[in-house]
Amino acid sequence: MRTKIVVAVACAALLFYFVLIGRTGVQLIGTGQWAGVLIGIAVLILPLVGAWAVARELLFGRATERLGRELAERGELPVDDLERTATGRVDRAAGQAMFERYRAEVEAAPGDPGPWYRLAIAYDAAGDRKRGRAAARHAVKLRAQQR
Repeated sequence: MRTKIVVAVACAALLFYFVLIGRTGVQLIGTGQWAGVLIGIAVLILPLVGAWAVARELLFGRATERLGRELAERGELPVDDLERTATGRVDRAAGQAMFERYRAEVEAAPGDPGPWYRLAIAYDAAGDRKRGRAAARHAVKLRAQQR
């Protein structure tokens, strides 16, 4: 719930920013001078790109949350019982073992979103968020194809 509040506040702040920057773009276009018009158009594009990026991330978050809930209801999510260091990070050897297990699952069933989602969790536990997000996106894509 806390994450959703933080996301809502961040989205509200971005919306406020988009309105301000959009207003500035309209004012620049209103000058009628070619430089002002060009800069105004460029400034108006920024909020559009930002809104697209925010919407894309929100949809991704919602889809992964939905898939995670489905897997949890079926008891297919891993239990977080990994050994941790004194700082709270996952022990490297434990994270590697988890990763190897779920990588093998993906190789055995590449069309199943469950193993991909668990692989995303393993990547995240190992600290590789970029590959974790890619695996989660693939899991969501596979789930959407099944529907």
